[in-house]
Amino acid sequence: MALFAVLHATSNPWISSRQGRPQHTHAVQQQRCCHYSHTAGQRGLATTVCRSASVQSPSISLSKDSTLTSFCQQLDSILADASGEGSNAGSNLGSNAEKLAVQLAEAARAQGLVKAFGRGLQVPKRIYTIDELRLNKVEPEKLLSPTDDSLNYVRNVAQGAAAAGLAAVAYFSGFDGGKVFGTLLGASFLLAADQVANMGGGEALIVDTLGRVIRPAYQQRVTLHEAGHFLIAYLVGLLPRDYTMSSLDAFLRYRALNVQAGCHFCDGGFEGEVAAGRLSSSSLDRFSCVALAGVVTEYLRFGQAEGGVGDVAQLDQLLRALQFTQKKADGQVRWAVLNVAALLRRHADLHDKLAAAMAAGASVGSCVALIEKDLAGKAELLAAEAGSVSMESPLTSTATSSE
Repeated sequence: MALFAVLHATSNPWISSRQGRPQHTHAVQQQRCCHYSHTAGQRGLATTVCRSASVQSPSISLSKDSTLTSFCQQLDSILADASGEGSNAGSNLGSNAEKLAVQLAEAARAQGLVKAFGRGLQVPKRIYTIDELRLNKVEPEKLLSPTDDSLNYVRNVAQGAAAAGLAAVAYFSGFDGGKVFGTLLGASFLLAADQVANMGGGEALIVDTLGRVIRPAYQQRVTLHEAGHFLIAYLVGLLPRDYTMSSLDAFLRYRALNVQAGCHFCDGGFEGEVAAGRLSSSSLDRFSCVALAGVVTEYLRFGQAEGGVGDVAQLDQLLRALQFTQKKADGQVRWAVLNVAALLRRHADLHDKLAAAMAAGASVGSCVALIEKDLAGKAELLAAEAGSVSMESPLTSTATSSE
């Protein structure tokens, strides 16, 4: 099923990328995505998995005199092993570190050190209609049909500059056809080599970096997008592991050109459930909300989503793999959109603060502390238990809408 048909029956020019690895024409657009993967070179929502069943499961506990500060420091120390700047990706050490980090967060929640982890107020789970989305000020056609105007503009500028450079070569060489042809051939070879060796990562890095210089609003969009993934994940109970905020940031950390910006999460249990063929509804709900957090963020803040193609495509692939009927997929996606929109609207100020902290390079522990301190004393914004729903339902409509 085309995921966009879940929300609105209209053409979707980019959804064909779900049939396989997305083409490079969307590479930079996909950078605003979340990652469930240890593998530094892997994109999208490939889920993290704890790969060694033979290794004894780790355990951890908090002392009675622990504080939020000491918890966040301990969390950062563990997550450093989980991330390992890519060196422990997929290793037993990285997998066990993720397990320890999740155990630590759950222990901190049980001890009362953290109150917001997994306790964001969520809307009631049921099938919502298109009319109900619109009543809640969500326009599906603008949410899941991204038009990447920012990077298209940057790409056009770069192509114009390249054409001007070629003209300059022609002029200063006295219009020597051999030199002009040689320059053009060399540039074409570099682009082709980048596509083969790096899946277009070099070009994506250049365009993304230029975009931040030429269009400052693009950088703000990306920052809010990633902060949206982080905040929603934490509120629905998925612990962030690390994040990068640009293609250059990702390159400097992982030393690979085919790595893009995004949030990574600790969720070894998710793929374990998928592999066992017993995916719980709570895991699917978390996955759906985190996957859509970026595009919903961009829609709420800018009126139109540009990035997040990979996120949406991966959710589409998951629903296909689960063999959801159209009606069931409708219900899952529409609920997730409304739930994420409600959470982001409710925590808009916190979202801004988190985005600023992430842009400054704050650690995951520091971001967690920021969230917890901001929500301290705001019990009305949190559920009594993890996964509880809001007492207030979204605006509803009695009108009948096509499914």
